[in-house]
Amino acid sequence: MSKFIHYDLELVKPDFGSTITDLIIELDYLRRKELGGSTHPKIFFQLKNIFHTLESIGSARIEGNNTTITDFIENKSENGEIVNENILEIQNIERSMSFIDEHIEDIEINKIFISELHKHIVKDLTPPPIGEGDKRPGFYRNHDISITNALHKPPAPFQIDGYMDELFNFISENHPPKYDLLKTALAHHRFVWVHPFANGNGRTVRLFTYAMLVKQGFNVNMGRIVNPTAVFCNDRDLYYKYLSKADTGTKKGLITWCEYVLSGLKTEIEKIDKLLDYSFLSKNILSKAILYSKENGQINDIEFQVLQIAIKKQVFQASDLKAIFKGKHSAEISRNLKKLKDKNLIISEKENSRKYIISFQNKILLKGIIKALDENGFLPIINE
Repeated sequence: MSKFIHYDLELVKPDFGSTITDLIIELDYLRRKELGGSTHPKIFFQLKNIFHTLESIGSARIEGNNTTITDFIENKSENGEIVNENILEIQNIERSMSFIDEHIEDIEINKIFISELHKHIVKDLTPPPIGEGDKRPGFYRNHDISITNALHKPPAPFQIDGYMDELFNFISENHPPKYDLLKTALAHHRFVWVHPFANGNGRTVRLFTYAMLVKQGFNVNMGRIVNPTAVFCNDRDLYYKYLSKADTGTKKGLITWCEYVLSGLKTEIEKIDKLLDYSFLSKNILSKAILYSKENGQINDIEFQVLQIAIKKQVFQASDLKAIFKGKHSAEISRNLKKLKDKNLIISEKENSRKYIISFQNKILLKGIIKALDENGFLPIINE
């Protein structure tokens, strides 16, 4: 039977020669490394949005939502209409990530922030046992709770405020920057250990982790896309196994948990860095995606040829298409470009510009992008 065992939240300090110290040094380098590479920023930001979607699907799947990537692409509501609660749950996570991106630089990670985050997570979802909502969005639970397959029992309701205040104080304490990542890993575990809400704790803690990492500089503006769920949902059982090790409260158990988190984070950041290399991205992702769309009849031969040029040049204009539209007047070429813009297959490089780049955040090309990302080891999420 699970039982509650108290231990203080403290910063564990690894030995200098340990594996985790090497990870901290490597990740600190990646954090400070400027965003660079040959991929056009507007193409890169489209990838950022795709990874936010993958983050959202992965986080929901850890909690038992069986929606696949394909299901989500096909059924995602683009006009605010609720398709079903599984889709809405994922959309809530996407919107919560946007909430973090928009506000995290200006607010502290505290009780007010966590309350708002939880409200976003469970918004319009039916509470258990039917759905994945919460009867009291934004409020700590008022009853005892147990965690499935865990030996640890979370603290009683009257203890939650104290433990969460301890967590927020730990986060805000002025430790040297070299401890940032350890604090993030420890804070993730402590949140799960407290399990402050009646439902939605898993989804909330993963976005809470994302918020901490963005605060620490692991965001696209400073140089990196972060997809923390990828660390955890490659193997859900492994995630729970390492959480259980940290539940012991021992230095060994907590260091083992931190090493698991930081190792996964390093792997994911290195994967994303490859997408900054346009020679890799164009050959292994974009070209394969448009070929997949053509073979499945989603784009015609003319569209395929135009997109080939878009991929080859990154930024193109009407004059680059003369070989495709031999003998055609510029007005006809412009009409064809408008058709591609209307289908969201290309977008203007800048507002009112007559230079264009490929657009792949649409149902036509997105399936091919996802398939190519999967084939190149970028997806931590089962798509079946």
